Amino acid sequence: MRVHGRIRCPLSRGHTIAFLVAAACYAAVLAAVLTGSQLVRLDWQVALFKPYKQWPQLQPVLDAFVIAGQRGPTTLAALAWACWRGWRTRSPRPPLVLGVALLLLNVSVGAVKILTGRVGPHYAQTPGSAELFHGGMVFPSGHTANAVVVWGTVAYLAGRHRRTGALIACVMALGIGLTTVYLGTHWVSDVLSGWVAGVLVLLVLPLFEPLIATVSASVSARAAMYSMGR
Repeated sequence: MRVHGRIRCPLSRGHTIAFLVAAACYAAVLAAVLTGSQLVRLDWQVALFKPYKQWPQLQPVLDAFVIAGQRGPTTLAALAWACWRGWRTRSPRPPLVLGVALLLLNVSVGAVKILTGRVGPHYAQTPGSAELFHGGMVFPSGHTANAVVVWGTVAYLAGRHRRTGALIACVMALGIGLTTVYLGTHWVSDVLSGWVAGVLVLLVLPLFEPLIATVSASVSARAAMYSMGR
């Protein structure tokens, strides 16, 4: 859209700045891993420390808790809530928003996982190495990014309960990311990148609202015609 000869940005200035900062953080973590920086050294220090062996009493609880970040269970739970929310608001928008968010998550995170091919701490072979391009799928952490996107989207759709939802989303994303480090399934840098990757998806999501609104209106119109034809 042009306003006084200028192209109007669909996002607010603050939103755009937040996106650029998040993108810069993502690029910085990726560069740090690719160049074998101090961050990779921290990865190894934490992995060799083996938190799950230092505090084994926490493992049964955290094994159960980390399921809240798995794509299958969280997607089903969030989809059920989104459908309920759509029924309450008489609009297909909530499940459509969730669907777009998950599509963006899978495409963006999946592409980086394939390109980096990073192996996780349990399967790492060379101490000090970033373990890249070995066919692994741990960078960025899908568990962490999924938690950010799913719980963040629920907060985004929560209406007047958005602040409470945002607090819950932050706690879940933080807890799940740290739990994967504790269990040794991810490096610290995997989790850092997972958090930022998830935030980027949430920041991009509003750009798809016009498309979602169009599809939502079309679905509602078809549903109304079907209901009148019965």
